[in-house]
Amino acid sequence: MAFLHWNCEDVGKWIESLGYSHYTACFVENGITGRKLIHMNCRTLPKLGITDFEDMKAISAHVRELLGVSEPLWGRSLAEHPRDDMGLFLERKSRTGERADALTLTQFLKERPC
Repeated sequence: MAFLHWNCEDVGKWIESLGYSHYTACFVENGITGRKLIHMNCRTLPKLGITDFEDMKAISAHVRELLGVSEPLWGRSLAEHPRDDMGLFLERKSRTGERADALTLTQFLKERPC
């Protein structure tokens, strides 16, 4: 999970490596770090200035791939578990502060209520 330590420039290089160099400034100028990448999806990308729907879908898929999380199941029942463990863990890691920095996946899984 090295991406959690990426700064804005690292994220910009990653976007360029995907073939979207025309969006590098959108990520860098908006201060998107590795931790903030966790929140990037088709709902948040337009706020950065990325409005081409096909590009939004592709970038969102690359973000999910980087994070190791699956695409949200939009048709799932509300009675089911809300998200996978990795998605919930990454959401916690996206926060700033000593607790978020020190949190490990093993610790998160131990502390997580059933």
